Parts: sequence; structure tokens; C-alpha cells
Amino acid sequence: MGKHKPIYSPASDCGDYVVVSNCNLLKTSGNKFKQKIYRKHTQTPGGLKEMTMERLVNKKGYGEVLRKAVSGMLPKNRLRKIRLERLRTFEGAEHDYKQNVIRFWAETPEVIKANKLSEAKNE
Repeated sequence: MGKHKPIYSPASDCGDYVVVSNCNLLKTSGNKFKQKIYRKHTQTPGGLKEMTMERLVNKKGYGEVLRKAVSGMLPKNRLRKIRLERLRTFEGAEHDYKQNVIRFWAETPEVIKANKLSEAKNE
């Protein structure tokens, strides 16, 4: 949302881009890959379209599965579409935003602390 910026306003969205790489390594539990159904309606009678996760991955890739998951977590308001436009998903490790990355998720203090705790338990 851009709450860390001095120009923040709740009515506008001035956040940063979110870059997700290696979407092809996405794992699901259970039989979700074959049983999860994504639905959309064309607003015409009998226009309900259904697609399984397996078919969606074959058609558009794992990035679209992640995009739909994030879309479901965002508030349902007029800023949702703008926020989703700033989500960049890539199937592999290569992308055009490497020089612009400020921080990697694995380098955040919370993740480092959790990794140290799990290593201490394993020893």
C-alpha cells in the first residue's frame, strides 16, 4: 500500500512492485491440483465457466494460480485491480527486476530468526 512512504494516502495506492520468481516450484497439498475449481461467469444465462487448477496451470502457468490466490486475499474494493497489476510472477529464477530488488523474503529478520530456531531444534 505504501504506508512506509511520506506521500501515503488511504484513498490512493502508492506501494511498490512485488516480484515472485520460481512460481513453477509451487506445491499444493492433497488433491487440490486436480480437484480445485476456479469459476467465472460471463453474465449471460448459462455462462458459468469452470476450470481446474491443473488446466489453469497448463493454459496460463503457475503464476496465474498465485495471482488468483493473492486476489482472494486482497480487500474487495477499487484498489484491488491496481494492486494486482503490481504483482509480477515468473516461472523461473530469471526476471527483469533483479537490479531493482530491495529485499529478498529470505533475508527479512523474522525469517532469519525462524530459520535459526528450526536449526537449533534439529541439532
